[in-house]
Formats: sequence, structure tokens, C-alpha cells
Amino acid sequence: MPVVTNRKSATAIIAAAAALLLCPTQALADYGDGGDSTNSGSETTTSGKSDGEGNVAAVAGAVIFDRGKNGTGQSAGPVTSSASNWTPPACYYAPKYTPDQLQKHKEPIWQAESTGYEWDAKERKKFEGGEPYKDFNKDKEGKGYFWDSYVTEGREGDPGALDCTKDIFWVDLGDPPPPDIPQAITPEMLAQLAYAEIRVPSTKVELAPEGTTKVNLPTWAWLDVAKFKPVSVTASVPLLNVQATTTAEPVSLKIEPGTADATTYPASGVCELNGDQIGEAYAKGKADETPPCGVKYLRSSGDASYKLQATVTWKIHWTGTGVNDPQDLPPGEFGADQDVIVQEIQSINR
Repeated sequence: MPVVTNRKSATAIIAAAAALLLCPTQALADYGDGGDSTNSGSETTTSGKSDGEGNVAAVAGAVIFDRGKNGTGQSAGPVTSSASNWTPPACYYAPKYTPDQLQKHKEPIWQAESTGYEWDAKERKKFEGGEPYKDFNKDKEGKGYFWDSYVTEGREGDPGALDCTKDIFWVDLGDPPPPDIPQAITPEMLAQLAYAEIRVPSTKVELAPEGTTKVNLPTWAWLDVAKFKPVSVTASVPLLNVQATTTAEPVSLKIEPGTADATTYPASGVCELNGDQIGEAYAKGKADETPPCGVKYLRSSGDASYKLQATVTWKIHWTGTGVNDPQDLPPGEFGADQDVIVQEIQSINR
């Protein structure tokens, strides 16, 4: 079951899970009107309830997301995988129909004869005539579900959304899906779907001096550590009693000054997490010291400003059903720009 953080978010999660477990027919119907895998992207539904504090239990396809431990605020955003060739799955297979639901979905299509006689006859043989399912597997009512494909929300236009081309198939409760279906939902795949739901705080850094600095004057940079705690999202399929929690933890901050006429501290521009802080807050009396994290501008910004970019790298891992030891996923990054005005130091001639 999903991990919850407070009584309100727990109520939303339990209500959704109870609907699935106690009344699977209605619960599956609530996901959408179903459909063949070739056009399931338009049929996957998404809904959710908020407790007013940013904690949302959202249903997307067959998956429930608990975002109760996610990052919040208007400036929070999704991380981008630092592995350029990796993205969470664009489509997956999971339970979609009970026998009765599939019959109610298929028969109107056959009666309309919109898909042609040969196709309809083939479908009837498959789901009614015993090749391989007889009478929609009604003798197995309550003992399993017909699985179909879902397209991950927001990925409908991705080429990967077309990878799930297998026709509807039956899986008994407690049995694994057929081995020739790599996109069948698993705890690891749930973890990958949860990855896409991770939201992290804004990366605006504290600067001293703030907003306006001087040429050749070291500017200290640090993060408000209180805002940069680990965040997590739990994804689950209560019908299968499987879940996974994906957690992101900040590990470093990269400073890019916005101009080549600058020196960063350290030279790499990457400030590593040190205990419970990234960088060090400026304190009175440290003006002549070299900041452990920061930048020194060597040229004025004139009438404009430099766009300092701060990017936080997040270590991401997951645990889930049958997996107690954290498993790594590709690190994620989230960055933002902020304006820095750099002025020449005015000298006074006497």
C-alpha cells in the first residue's frame, strides 16, 4: 500500500484503494471506458483529490500516486534525468477489465460492424469462442483481470507510447503476466513512473551581496537547507498489491555565472552537500575570505545583469514490493536563473 504522511492524505489513499479492492468492477470502470492497446492513450483517465496542503492522491490509469511527501510551492518543478538516453516508460500494461466489463466494451463495437466482419469474427473467436477465452472468461470472475495497455499521462505524443501493441490478455490473480511483455507493470516500473511525478523545490540560491555585487568581490552562495530535504512519491496498483516509492535527495549545487568573465568557488562550480548544507551562509566579518561556494565577477554587467544559473543535482533511488534495499535510478537535475547586477567599484580621488 502507498506510504502516507498525514491523516488527510491517508484518507484519500485509503478511499481510492478501497474502491479498487472492495469493488473492482466499478473501480476499473472509473479508470475510463477501456479500449484496445492501439488507442488506449485517449482512454486513460486521471483524477485526484487534494487536502489543501499540496498532498494529492491521484489516479492515472491503473496506478495511484501518493504525492504527500513531494516538493511543494509555486516554484517546485520536475527533475530532468542526467542520463540523456533514459526516460520513464511512456506506456505499460496493467489490469483494465473484469470479464463483464470487457463484454460490455466489446459487444457494442461488434454490433456496430464498424471494424469489419473479418476483424469482428476474429475478436469473437478470441473472447467468446474459446480461442483462447470462452464467454469472456466469466467462469473466472473474481479470479483475475484482463490486462490492456495504458499511456503515461503527458506522454501521449511520444514515440514510446506506441510500443505497447499487444492485444488484451488475461492474468490470474497471483500470477505474473506473460514473460513476452516487457512493459507489464512491476514495482520497478512503478518506481520509474513515480520518478516522473517527483517535484523538487526552486533552486534560487541565497547570495551575499544580494542582487547587486561589485567587480572582483567574492559573492557567497548557499541554499536554504530547510527547503532541501528528501522528497518522494509512491506509486501503487492496489489490485495487484504492489507499490514502489521513489525518493530524491539533494547532493550538489552547480553555479554557472552567466558570463565567461567570472571565477567560481570551487573552480568546478560544483558545491557538494556538506552534512546538512550546500554552501555556507555569509556572516559579518567574512568579506575578505574565499567562500566555499560562490562566484567572483571580473567585469561589470553594465546596464544589464548576468543570468546566474543554479542547478541542484538529486540522487534518486527506490524501494518497493519485494525490494527493501534502495535501488538507484538516474540522477535528476533542476535549475533556475536569477539576475545578478555587477558594478565597478567606484574610487575617490583626493
